[in-house]
Amino acid sequence: MAIYDDQHSEYITALFAKQDDALRRIYEETPTQGLPAISIRPEEGQFLHLLVRACGARKALEIGTLGGYSGVWIARALPPEGSLTTLEFEPKHADVAQRNFELAGVSDRVTVHVGDAHDMLLTLAPDGPYDFVFIDAEKTGYQRYYEWAVSNAHPGSVIVAHNAFRGGSVVRPSGADEGTDAMRDFTARVAADSRVTATIYPGGDGMVVAVVN
Repeated sequence: MAIYDDQHSEYITALFAKQDDALRRIYEETPTQGLPAISIRPEEGQFLHLLVRACGARKALEIGTLGGYSGVWIARALPPEGSLTTLEFEPKHADVAQRNFELAGVSDRVTVHVGDAHDMLLTLAPDGPYDFVFIDAEKTGYQRYYEWAVSNAHPGSVIVAHNAFRGGSVVRPSGADEGTDAMRDFTARVAADSRVTATIYPGGDGMVVAVVN
């Protein structure tokens, strides 16, 4: 029986996802600046950091910047010559994220683009292939983001998508919304995709993790 809960989240965080002052401030203070309190959890950040290191990523892409918390975890896992491109729809969010990247000391390797991610991805394709892609944006766009990521990756590239569980709604027979339905469809599509080897990391709100074959 699965027993993951907030206590286990805190247990993992205390052991493996210790935050320095910058990460702690970003995590705690970003919601006070008018942004929604929907950042990944610390243990999810450490998991992203681990994946970036494990695949030896040098070129990373994030779709959905928010306040930059997840971006810091990713950027800090990159080598000195590495780069993270992160896409954010809301200018206010991008401004907060830029300040947070500077606070965390990673602004030299992070580029923030503001606008519609679907449009911006068209201009980023020539810069690929990408070693690591993190998707954490509107759920109805996940399948299009995923297809772009697979098309602009190479064998061994890692693609991660947040909110696989949608707060538990993906396994409830009723009460679904458009985002939950989209996540169910997306996860089923990835599971059936012979181009990747994939699973769901069950920490936090769950992450679909796919490695390109």
